[in-house]
Amino acid sequence: MLTLIEGAQIHSPAPLGQQDLLVADGRIAWMGKGLTVPVDWPLTRVDAGGRYLVPGLVDPLAHITGGGGEGGFGFRTPELSAREALAAGVTTLVAALGTDSLTRSPAQVLGKVREFREAGVSAFMYTGSYHLPVKTLTGTVESDIMLIPEVLGVGEVAISDHRSSAPTHDELARLASEARVAGLLSGKSGVSFFHLGDGRGALAPLRALRDGTDIPQRQLYPTHCNRNPWLFAEAIEWGRAGGWVDLTTSSFPDLLDDGERLAADALVALLAAGVPVDRISFSSDANASLPRFDGEGRLIELRCGQIGSLWQEVVAACGKGVALETALAVVTANPARALGLASKGTLGVGQDADLLLIDPDTFAIERVMSGGRWRT
Repeated sequence: MLTLIEGAQIHSPAPLGQQDLLVADGRIAWMGKGLTVPVDWPLTRVDAGGRYLVPGLVDPLAHITGGGGEGGFGFRTPELSAREALAAGVTTLVAALGTDSLTRSPAQVLGKVREFREAGVSAFMYTGSYHLPVKTLTGTVESDIMLIPEVLGVGEVAISDHRSSAPTHDELARLASEARVAGLLSGKSGVSFFHLGDGRGALAPLRALRDGTDIPQRQLYPTHCNRNPWLFAEAIEWGRAGGWVDLTTSSFPDLLDDGERLAADALVALLAAGVPVDRISFSSDANASLPRFDGEGRLIELRCGQIGSLWQEVVAACGKGVALETALAVVTANPARALGLASKGTLGVGQDADLLLIDPDTFAIERVMSGGRWRT
């Protein structure tokens, strides 16, 4: 079956103007104007009516098996469904474990990833969790990345956080090196994805890896960089030096009162500070537990990350004067590049047909296509 989307304002994420787009066999087969199609072709035409046609969203961090439990077993967060992800415009995501890697396991994540794939979401995963030694599927990080197609790298390893395993410099260096080499050998990113907490060390462990080892900075992917003022200040310098800066879109008013920045506000500040736009990404932290602790580390409150926040913060950024092209890049092309997913995050001939039709007035997501099939 072929699908011809006609009269769309295409953003790749760069604006390409009003064009038609042909989908065949799950990929973009043609883009342009005036395509002549034989009458006997099995073609479905969709009149986009001037709507924006943009890439499906790429989410570098989602806890699809649920997360947390920092307040005990009654505080575990629920699993995410593929239907929820697609309704939020997310067509590609990377799943991870968090604090709990005992009652939740990499095998559970892999099973859920494969469930998502059958439902039309291009789901991947990180091996490991917050803690070292790393919990793996096959015995080592290297073999997980090399032998399991869905495993892109290792994460989300916690640093500068009281919930971490207090990893040493040498432990982190060995971990990132192992992931990188496995990525090279398997044609994957081999990225090391790091959870940043509220500890005063902030990005110091990653700077030490960058400056004291031969690991390329692009292999080190820190998230939650908007969670407090001191981490955000260091993230500006990290991004200026060419490092990835990932901003979390799930937030709550009391977290903002404690010093967290909304992802949209953080994006504006990063751009104003001279961080290249192609080094910035958003992630939802969907279905993670978002705990709030008092000054002595006791849990006060716990909420759940929302996958819908990813698109909400794109819309909010546009409302603050960020160009649509820029706001789209941080949820499409940039994370796809960081994760080594070459067929994701942009619209062009040969790319995967993961598409969103957007109302140009309200920015509402009207339709979602993944793998060449309409899902909503």
